[in-house]
Amino acid sequence: MAKVVHISEAASLAVHSMALIAGSKEMLNVNRIADLTHASRNHLAKVMQTLVKNNYLESVRGPKGGFTLKGDAAGITLLEIYELIEGTLEHKYCGIGDQKCPFRTCVFGGLADKFSREFTNYLRNTTLSQLI
Repeated sequence: MAKVVHISEAASLAVHSMALIAGSKEMLNVNRIADLTHASRNHLAKVMQTLVKNNYLESVRGPKGGFTLKGDAAGITLLEIYELIEGTLEHKYCGIGDQKCPFRTCVFGGLADKFSREFTNYLRNTTLSQLI
């Protein structure tokens, strides 16, 4: 099935995991987060490793270990998390570049660009604390 806005599984896992950890009173480990998100434990572990490596999470090993947020949930935007995993969001989603398009106006009515801007603005203006 084709998607207008593509959110990779890794980006989705990163945002969901960060929100779950931010809202939890106890540490959550990979197994618990995988259960809650119905995700592959191995894929989730890679995403969590990226979040730890980039100082968004702190990891505590052991049977009572898990993850805690390194920063304030109010200071972490969804855009930061998304772009950490996916890279900078593009704002042109038509498959043909402006210089190559044979039409003067967008055949898609500019909606792909509009959706992209709205999605980016939502991510930029939403913090983890707003999700919990």
